[in-house]
Amino acid sequence: MNALWKAGLGELALHVESGDVSCREIVSEALARIERLDGQLGAFLRLRGEAALGEAKAADVARAAGRARSRLHGLPIAVKDIFASPDFETTCGSRILAGFRAPYEATALRRLRDAGLVVLGSANMDEFAMGGSTENSAWQKTHNPWDLALVPGGSSGGSAAAVAARLVPAALGTDTGGSIRQPAALCGVTGLKPTYGRVSRYGLVAFASSLDQVGPITRSCSDAALLLGVIAGHDKHDATSYPQPAPNWLAALSGNVDGLRIGLPRGFFDGEGGDPETLARAREAVRTFEGLGAKTVEVELPNSAYGIATYYLICTAEAASNLSRYDGVKYGFRAASETLDEMYEKTRSEGFGAEVKRRILLGTYVLSAGYYDAYYRKAQQVRTLIRRDFERAFESCDLIATPTTPGPAWRLGELADDPLQMYLADVYTVTANLAGLPALSVPCGNTVAGLPVGLQLIARPLDEATALRAGDAFQRHTHHHERIPEGFAR
Repeated sequence: MNALWKAGLGELALHVESGDVSCREIVSEALARIERLDGQLGAFLRLRGEAALGEAKAADVARAAGRARSRLHGLPIAVKDIFASPDFETTCGSRILAGFRAPYEATALRRLRDAGLVVLGSANMDEFAMGGSTENSAWQKTHNPWDLALVPGGSSGGSAAAVAARLVPAALGTDTGGSIRQPAALCGVTGLKPTYGRVSRYGLVAFASSLDQVGPITRSCSDAALLLGVIAGHDKHDATSYPQPAPNWLAALSGNVDGLRIGLPRGFFDGEGGDPETLARAREAVRTFEGLGAKTVEVELPNSAYGIATYYLICTAEAASNLSRYDGVKYGFRAASETLDEMYEKTRSEGFGAEVKRRILLGTYVLSAGYYDAYYRKAQQVRTLIRRDFERAFESCDLIATPTTPGPAWRLGELADDPLQMYLADVYTVTANLAGLPALSVPCGNTVAGLPVGLQLIARPLDEATALRAGDAFQRHTHHHERIPEGFAR
């Protein structure tokens, strides 16, 4: 079989099951493609070349003996550089974790390996998942495969760029305020943030613990359903994980959205500050759903206007707390010093990048005496109002649709000195994290300049099935998700 790199997870699984191709051939071609193309993209930080080939060969032997662990046994995947593992370095894109190997394995990563997937390597990310452009990595910048002068989005930009450039069929990312969906939209791929608690966070290096969630970045909704089925489910190591077993999301993909009620938040599709082409593509996607039999209703999300401010108060406070453990004492980078206080100061000053320092300082401030009630407590109260807005909206609809981002990808370095504009790129995505809701981004078209944009579908808690069903129906009748960036279509 030729051009294995063009196939997604489900298609590759069918080819392996039919005997058309071996797992070793698939993994070998993926590694060769990464070696040939990633120099211009910068999606990967580390590769597991020989180890991955050995695992693929073992998968072929197991399959031949009738011992396949899953349909995806032996297929390649990339993982964001944020999952703890004893087998490879985990740095979270930060110098402060240079050389770190955990003594245990993240649950999501272990479930991938239990299912037999072959992890090819670690994908680049904004340092500690703080950023929307994958420019904040301590190691390298990642480029958008649609235009190498542009950002891929972030913080899971390496994962999204790798899938968009067809270096891997799928990748794991994490989403704290849009870090799966936003780069998925800007790179023209499918990204799913599951319900908070649907996927274990054990072994996921924490940014903001009440917001972080692990999810798939894939080429299609059917592949997202396949991959979510592998990583989801209860985990005794994570007290916030739901006790229910993972359902069969693939079985929910009927292709039928007849009668589905899609809520359109007032002002979101003609909002001030949004790129006209991006909003136009989102409106066209909604009309496609109407043509498939879905019904649209207007809904109100009045407190979403406070989403960005609420999010950045909560996430920075939690980041300041979570990142206090990186002090040079137990693991990671330690600066040369003569006293303990000097070691703390120099380690954190030299080990953290500018964006991480900015968020630690903001978080420390909002948690400080005299300001806690005015900022952090107030943000938590607004968070409750945002969640209640969604509850009321879902009384009249089954899904809520919005643009995923206000516009397409921007130039590398363009917003480096304007963090507020960078933060506003998540204006449509942060509220799903604040409310703990599942949200899916699907490619819904391109601008005149050829840049992809996405449509976001937000569902009720634990109802990933409806979002995936709708996204899959959309992809059965459109071809946006099949487009390959010109420089990588070879």
